[in-house]
Amino acid sequence: MEKTISHKVTNEDSGKRIDQFIAQKADGISRTRIKNLILEGSLHLLNKTIETISDPSYKVKEDDVYQLLIPEARDPIPKGEDIPLNIVFEDNDLIVINKPKGLVVHPAPGNPNKTLVNALIKHCGSSLSGIGGEKRPGIVHRLDKDTSGLIVVAKNDKSHNGLSEQFKNHGRDGKLVRSYQAIVWGVPKFSSGTIQTFLGRSSKNRKKIAVFNAEKPGRRIAITHWKIIKKDITNNISLIECKLETGRTHQIRVHLDDISHPIIGDPLYGQGYKTRISKLTGKMINAVESLGNKQALHANSLGFEHPATKEILVFQLDPPKEMLNVIKLI
Repeated sequence: MEKTISHKVTNEDSGKRIDQFIAQKADGISRTRIKNLILEGSLHLLNKTIETISDPSYKVKEDDVYQLLIPEARDPIPKGEDIPLNIVFEDNDLIVINKPKGLVVHPAPGNPNKTLVNALIKHCGSSLSGIGGEKRPGIVHRLDKDTSGLIVVAKNDKSHNGLSEQFKNHGRDGKLVRSYQAIVWGVPKFSSGTIQTFLGRSSKNRKKIAVFNAEKPGRRIAITHWKIIKKDITNNISLIECKLETGRTHQIRVHLDDISHPIIGDPLYGQGYKTRISKLTGKMINAVESLGNKQALHANSLGFEHPATKEILVFQLDPPKEMLNVIKLI
């Protein structure tokens, strides 16, 4: 049901922007959502006459009373679908999922349904209280279709806003922890390192992301920290842990390929290394072949501050069986 909230301006709040003032008072509703409602004409000044305020930058005055109409959250455009989910953690504010390889996170051209979002709409039902005015899960980060592992999704505006801020900072404030495990071709010369480049869409293949040394429109800085966990000199294979300081499309896959250690099974960035399978020894041949045409990349660790309780939550998850079989042989 739609609801209204009313707030009177005190001397302390006088002079603030109206969207800032309402956001501080309206717990659980993001400032972006409030700004959009103001632009839509849902905010009124209740003085001697009722006046509509449609400018989010309008400055409030002491003793003024403002009333905001919040319409009922709309049903989501993507439809819920009965897709099994591997739930690691869930409460009223958020849900942590172990996403399998092959599952797309968000509907897009070419993948209009059968996505994680469709599955969450069905699973969460009425617990989705409305993000941006729509009953949908709040996606704050994504994993590629064939990357498995931990992903957290918000159920309401407040959680979406809190998690988004943490992911925007990429752990620089100490709240967010994310690490990935990747099985790569070759053994790096050094035990650890940092890759810092600019990433942008390739002009030769629009499906690929390319590395650039200079910043230009369409290119964004990308920083990946990596270290060797295990290495196999005989088979020329390594298990790498990666931590991101930025979150760009295909970042880990592109960066590891750029240092000549592409992820095994990567159909987009590791194609030129398929002949190496014939040089593997013993059981490693079958183990690597079982990975198929999917990158051996897994989001194994995720930690963040709960946006409502402020508790620090940390989750760790082993890679899928196919990756584990290779890791055990390294």
